[in-house]
Amino acid sequence: MKPFAFARPGSVAEAVREVSAEPNAVFLGGGTNLVDHLKLGVARPDLVVDVRTLTSRETTDTDDGGLLVGAAVSNSEIAADRRVRERYPVLAQALLAGANGQLRNLATVGGNPLQRTRCVYFQDVTTACNKREPGSGCTAVGGYTRYHAVLGVPAALPDATAADTCIATHPSDMAVALAALDAVVHVLGPRGARTLPFRELHRLPGDDPSRDTVLGHGDLVTAIELPPLPMAARSTYRKVRDRASYAFALVSVAAALDLDGDTVRDVRLALGGVAHVPWRATRAEEVLRGGPATEHAFRAAAEAELAAAQPQPGVDGGNGFKIPLLTRTIPATLRDLTEGATS
Repeated sequence: MKPFAFARPGSVAEAVREVSAEPNAVFLGGGTNLVDHLKLGVARPDLVVDVRTLTSRETTDTDDGGLLVGAAVSNSEIAADRRVRERYPVLAQALLAGANGQLRNLATVGGNPLQRTRCVYFQDVTTACNKREPGSGCTAVGGYTRYHAVLGVPAALPDATAADTCIATHPSDMAVALAALDAVVHVLGPRGARTLPFRELHRLPGDDPSRDTVLGHGDLVTAIELPPLPMAARSTYRKVRDRASYAFALVSVAAALDLDGDTVRDVRLALGGVAHVPWRATRAEEVLRGGPATEHAFRAAAEAELAAAQPQPGVDGGNGFKIPLLTRTIPATLRDLTEGATS
């Protein structure tokens, strides 16, 4: 581990100033992701700024019926909050599916969506990785791709040694639920406070795979806002993984459904384990809105969303299995919600 300076500022504003002033500085919240990367030599900051005791640990009701969750609220606390379990069950379920109890006690609401990829090549400093070292190549292309992306990747990837791309998937279960819920991110940065839709927080690799989000250096997430969304009371999260204990998603689905009899009045869908970002399934939503809540319609929506999927070949047989797996998982998740509506 590279030696680094450590700071405990007295306020959020001071923390932002300290990180902004040091080009190779990082914020430390719960540390469940950063500490691992410090040990592995993946993260090599000159300054680590502790913000865990600076941002809010409160979850408050907003005037319009939503919730404002402070960035320092732990994943355990928000998953156990009665208001979240009743109004946004998909979020509570995603958090409980995302890690063991010890990690949930440490991980924070502000930090969880910002965690970096768990691609084995990203975490192995002996391999080429455009996310870790832009322009070095992507060892994952043609390598072990079981956990890698099928959506949001180029149709034809160039040679792996020269590719300026990344096919890793975003690891956060919580982020998939937040994408489905139209959450809002509160940020304090060098230019002051601002908000942005959660769906705009993460970015595809584009020409700079090293950047996971649109946040600039010194930008600190101070809270996550859950908007009033009555349909979210009928929501759920389904995660398919290699083992039932703590494991990352092969695929996952966050869904909320608003029914008018047997007709889909509105729907929210987001997918995990399939893209570099928490993937909002807007094509599937469009197919479903105004149509019947039937197995055939659910499958048609899944197929529409996956029409642009690009399965990746690999030495492990590749990840083409994710497409039929999702084609079954999306309808199964929606079926759970329709059965709950009629029981």
